[in-house]
Amino acid sequence: MKFAKWIYSIAGIYGLLVLTPLLFLERVVSQISPPAITHPEYYYGFAITGVAWQVVFIVIANDPQRFHKLMPITWLEKTYGLIAIALSVQNRVSLPVLALGLIDLLLGVLFVCAFVTAARPLARSS
Repeated sequence: MKFAKWIYSIAGIYGLLVLTPLLFLERVVSQISPPAITHPEYYYGFAITGVAWQVVFIVIANDPQRFHKLMPITWLEKTYGLIAIALSVQNRVSLPVLALGLIDLLLGVLFVCAFVTAARPLARSS
């Protein structure tokens, strides 16, 4: 269970550090990654949804056994890594985007491992 706590804590904190700044950097993102953002509702919708999921990860980290049934749903959030790979093969994303996607994919694999280890019953002390 400690493994699940660590993985979900790390993922949540990392995600907050990466995603929260997006809420304040729309113009910068438009300049660095043209074309300019033409639908800010999608941009901010993505950013705030991502931030919300990071909070979910931190909640799971606080009690992995209680939220064990929620863990497989979190795997969906990490499938972005597969999407980033597919887009990279088509030369549609930059290397930094692929790298972030691969980090997501690694966290997704670790989420599966956390799910498996958290499913084990706690050892009873006599």
